[in-house]
Amino acid sequence: MKLYRFAVILFFAWFSVTTHAETMRAPGKTAIASAHPLATQAGMDIIKQGGNAFDAAVAITAALAVVEPNSSGLGGGGFYLLHQAKNNSNIFVDARETAPAAATRDMFLDKDGNVIESASRNTAKAAGIPGEVAAMAHLAEHYGRLPLRTSLQPAIKLAHDGFALYPRLRGIIEYSKDKLKKSPIAAQAFLQKNEVPALGFVIKQPRLAKTLQRIGEKGSGEFYTGELAKQMVKSVRDQGGIWSEADLASYHVIERMPLVGKYHDATIVTAPPPSSGGVALIDMLNVLSGYDFSKLDASTHKHLIIEAMRRAYRDRAQYLGDPDFVRMPIEMLTNPLYAAGQRNSISLSKATPSSLLPDVTDVADESPQTTHFSVLDAEGNRVAATITVNLGFGSGLMAGNTGIFLNNEMDDFSVKAGTPNAFKLIGNDANAIAPNKRMLSSMTPTFIETGKGMLIIGTPGGSRIISMVLLGVLDWLDGHDAMHVVSLKRFHHQYLPDVVSYEAGALSDEEINSLKQRGDSLKEFSSYGNMEVITWDFDNNKIEAASDPRGDGVGWVY
Repeated sequence: MKLYRFAVILFFAWFSVTTHAETMRAPGKTAIASAHPLATQAGMDIIKQGGNAFDAAVAITAALAVVEPNSSGLGGGGFYLLHQAKNNSNIFVDARETAPAAATRDMFLDKDGNVIESASRNTAKAAGIPGEVAAMAHLAEHYGRLPLRTSLQPAIKLAHDGFALYPRLRGIIEYSKDKLKKSPIAAQAFLQKNEVPALGFVIKQPRLAKTLQRIGEKGSGEFYTGELAKQMVKSVRDQGGIWSEADLASYHVIERMPLVGKYHDATIVTAPPPSSGGVALIDMLNVLSGYDFSKLDASTHKHLIIEAMRRAYRDRAQYLGDPDFVRMPIEMLTNPLYAAGQRNSISLSKATPSSLLPDVTDVADESPQTTHFSVLDAEGNRVAATITVNLGFGSGLMAGNTGIFLNNEMDDFSVKAGTPNAFKLIGNDANAIAPNKRMLSSMTPTFIETGKGMLIIGTPGGSRIISMVLLGVLDWLDGHDAMHVVSLKRFHHQYLPDVVSYEAGALSDEEINSLKQRGDSLKEFSSYGNMEVITWDFDNNKIEAASDPRGDGVGWVY
């Protein structure tokens, strides 16, 4: 009964947002923001061939697999938030990886119950069953205008002809050099005589080009049930993994209803579980909606944002997981009345020690080596997509001669109670490993809409994704443009560890002193995130696309 009531409530929330008058507008222009100019160009090329935003999303996804292989790829998965202009509807395509059928709750523990170091990150057992290829095929078949093979062509050409090594990727190759050396095929593609190539070195991936060509010619069935599937499974098992042909054959994307919330006059359309991002985003905005920031100083403003983050991340840890496996109190967590109760525990003058909030005992989250892109086409179709292979280059292992990196998404499950994963987020058994289960994620592709305009937003950043999206949304609602949103200096709190991390310049000296006096611990952190944003001002039909200056991406309007 509770699940039925939740579905009904979500339906009416979804109906109200999809019938919002402003979503009927058509911009007459296309905008794309992605993490690499060649991926943005791939999307624009497909638009010029008669494709729509969803065809462009296929092309960008495939191109990023080539030019940003540390962050996403055919061996990974992700989330695609869609808006269809023709029927004014929003859809969430869940292409998150799943645990193989042979996975067990304690598969990364030794006989004494201790975590086997790096087993969930750097081995073939760390690989979940990929969803990205299924997502591209789903978008092409159900929402695009062009066949899959057409939208894959830019990526095939990039993989075959190569691209110039750029600074961000070179730095990640340097950091991951030992990992890449474990796979001779990976080393051959990304190293030069087992050393990191110089900037400008042309990275060619003929094996990946051939794999993309096979998928284009034969469809996604080649990846999930064909000879390619057999080759991948054999390679994974030869390297000690637990994939089976049945695992690949049974994989499917799931269309879910997006979460919908309100913040003053803004409508939020965002990611539902197995993303934790949308629930936390709506919860934090609900908490903040109870304050009049025009009457508060800057230090108190930031203090309240931190306290909202603290509580939302605590609830993420306690309650959230794969909705097909666990019951979650989503209705409660996204209800303004729940947020009102949370506000009652917030002091304007003192930080709340995380130890005073109810305890949780597990951990899980994905890597900052994720990627995001945003698309708006001339008809008003739009896509916010966040995709990943988890840590840089995933596990670092390749599946045979396919040119595909195996993800290490199994590390996003809680491996053992009380034991941190790579990013020190906490959770509980809602996110425990189980066969065919989807691991919890922080990826938060989001649409924000008011009577005056619209924002398409998302970012990589691991545990910091949710807080970055929150800060970006608040900045846009304060009247700032797309470049200001992606350039904004960031701060973050995730319940545990009980520390406010911040970029240089995110907090003034006065704010740092004020937060310390309230009881916060603070730690300066290096720049993080690679946000990709599109904004649309309805009144003058002004469209902007901006890519985070911390990265190498670009936003174009055509």
